[in-house]
Amino acid sequence: MPEAPAALPIHQQISELLVREIASGRLVEGERLPPERDFAQRLGTSVRTLRKALAELSEKGMLERVQGSGNYVRRNAQAESVYSMFRLELPEGGGLPRAEVLDLARMDKPADLPGFGTASDATRIRRLRRLNDTIIAIEEIWLDGAAGAIDPAKLADSLYLYYKTHLGFWITRAEDRVTIGEVPHWAPSAFTLRPGTITGYIERLSWAQGPAPVEFSRTWFDTARAHYVQRLI
Repeated sequence: MPEAPAALPIHQQISELLVREIASGRLVEGERLPPERDFAQRLGTSVRTLRKALAELSEKGMLERVQGSGNYVRRNAQAESVYSMFRLELPEGGGLPRAEVLDLARMDKPADLPGFGTASDATRIRRLRRLNDTIIAIEEIWLDGAAGAIDPAKLADSLYLYYKTHLGFWITRAEDRVTIGEVPHWAPSAFTLRPGTITGYIERLSWAQGPAPVEFSRTWFDTARAHYVQRLI
């Protein structure tokens, strides 16, 4: 599992992947994970790194480590995850979210956007999204100008983690509207669908600690490669 620029540390990538695998039911309550050496080899990492990831899961109450027996899955719906609000999954479930920035610019808010934030300008981020190595979506995120300036060199796969670490606020809730829409003209050639294709479409407003949404985003996803999943627990 190679580490890309601005990606989460390898051990955290592994722990987040396993969190999503557990949430999707691909790893079930009580299941014994493979022996650590075999599991590390399967994930393309070292045993030491894997153990750091498993320690994180154990701290979250999602893994029971039995001396001399192995590591057993435990479900914990209350466990925090970097990607807890990322609702797209592979058709078989799970998948580690990854992002490639296509464009970042600060500009006045276009008139066609819904009301959000308090400033007249916003930072627009366009990204290509993957689950594991599978390209699944493109997205356009608008962050209110009053929320702070984004440093492209420090931008991570998880924007919500970046907001908390570098801008001092965190997303507390989000409202999604899922429908269909046309793939926009700026879709890169690497995306699986051509501009104008009708596909799955998500509009999201996200709130931090204030009364007004701080972010608006829209996502076009390939419905043959990813499903939108919302679990009620």
